[in-house]
Amino acid sequence: MYGKQTQTAIAAMSRLAEIYDGGRTRLSASDIARDRGLQAPFVAKLMTALSQAGLVDGAPGPGGGYSLARPPGSIRLAEVFGLFEREDTSTTCPFGAGTCGGITPCPLHDKLVNLQRALDDLLQNTTFEEFHRRAAEGAAQPVMPTGVAPARRESFRAAAGPNQASR
Repeated sequence: MYGKQTQTAIAAMSRLAEIYDGGRTRLSASDIARDRGLQAPFVAKLMTALSQAGLVDGAPGPGGGYSLARPPGSIRLAEVFGLFEREDTSTTCPFGAGTCGGITPCPLHDKLVNLQRALDDLLQNTTFEEFHRRAAEGAAQPVMPTGVAPARRESFRAAAGPNQASR
């Protein structure tokens, strides 16, 4: 549904949301990468794009780093998604052009429409406040322990069910 840039940018933003205190506390791209088990050069590149978009504030030098440019509750996932993903407004049918335009839609039509609606709802109605709130409640945060090499990040996708073959 979205690519590695978007996934990494959301992970970085979520880390900044967890520590948000009005911008007093800052994290370097290396800190964010370490905490989330990401590649530091890639995070640094994305932080530049997020800064140019006005989503994070960056300060160079000692004591510098990044913080959210606005409170986490005012930054929607859609803002990050829109930086790195091309909006696909097409309604192209997986069976080819014109199939769904007829009297009977393809067998996947309703499922694809529902999937797109769910993704739109997630992106438009979810803010980074959820990460800030969870951290404030003292809930366990996915921060890598110091001195431990990050493990390969697992996908958020559900495991294959009993009626599905493994992929």
